[in-house]
Amino acid sequence: MSRTDAARLPELLTALRLPTIKRLWPDFAAQADAEGWPADRLLSTLAELEVADRAQRRIARHLDAAKLPAGKSFDAFDFGTVPMVSRAHLEALATGDRWLASGQNVLLFGPPGAGKSHLAAALGRALVEHGYRVLFTRTTDLVQRLQTARQELNLPGALERLDKFDLLILDDLSYVEKDQAETSVLFELISARYERRSLLVTANQPFGQWDRIFPDPAMTVAAIDRLVHHAVIFEMNVESYRRRSAAKRTMEPTKEVLTDPDK
Repeated sequence: MSRTDAARLPELLTALRLPTIKRLWPDFAAQADAEGWPADRLLSTLAELEVADRAQRRIARHLDAAKLPAGKSFDAFDFGTVPMVSRAHLEALATGDRWLASGQNVLLFGPPGAGKSHLAAALGRALVEHGYRVLFTRTTDLVQRLQTARQELNLPGALERLDKFDLLILDDLSYVEKDQAETSVLFELISARYERRSLLVTANQPFGQWDRIFPDPAMTVAAIDRLVHHAVIFEMNVESYRRRSAAKRTMEPTKEVLTDPDK
């Protein structure tokens, strides 16, 4: 390669948006010259590195957009505390595949502190790492945003923008106030994604108590029907994980350091 070509190459790679090749090509070109690589080997090596780095940058962008709580993963969760939930089952869901393509849902029920939000976030993170787009949000926060969109006559546009996410995680659905305006936009969200885009819902209350969320009995039945029609349901009826952890710390004996006065 002539000096002129070598000088122009960074500019060309920038124009082609190939930052990894731009960064790495001098070292790999020198190695190729020293070891006598054929041109196709050098080109394929650089292309593979660009593709791999691009995938990692995309995952990083999607993790940032997902708004997942930090530190929540399957490895960080004590599955021994929820024997009714299979890690293998959740890891199978984490590959996405058919259930996301067909707009199926995942529902996590249990008392506060049972680990619902942790597992929801862990599943969301694993899905992003498998190439899917996820958004984690408190249900009340999203409902307020949708209410604002409705007031601005832009609710259809707001719902459409949520379609870019393969999975929408609605955390703490039970905390939505029993208000006609709030629950109506929540119902429209559930209806808009029905059999098209997936939802993951965490809730403290079983379906039998959802009349506390939706003021209209017909709306309650319709919302439940749309959520459960194609859904995987996990019941986590266990003692609060946070309460168990606090009790365990309280019960642990204080470790005293004994000092030998003769030393």
